[in-house]
Amino acid sequence: MRSRRERGTRWNSSRKRYGVRAGRTASEVAQTLGMPKASLTNRVRAQAKGELGKAVEGKAVSAPVVTPEQAEIARLRAENARLKMERDIAKKAAAYFAQDVLESTPGSVR
Repeated sequence: MRSRRERGTRWNSSRKRYGVRAGRTASEVAQTLGMPKASLTNRVRAQAKGELGKAVEGKAVSAPVVTPEQAEIARLRAENARLKMERDIAKKAAAYFAQDVLESTPGSVR
């Protein structure tokens, strides 16, 4: 999936070309742009309200500030989820191959 910056740039540069008002559904447009449908509809609503890229008291709208601790926690949670998935795959593979070995052993009852 594309990064947020790439999606935003691509959306801003091609919204007229792929607009929902051109007779295409939001799902079709989102698929064409490579972004989730919910993100597209949120952007369309924000644009209709005039809030897309709107400045707040002279300051540009930016993402919330993330502290280094929060970034590390997010990284560790993602790594933890990845490791759990790898562990589960390894367990299933070991069980599959152990079953295969037991079935091919001479004298097995199965």
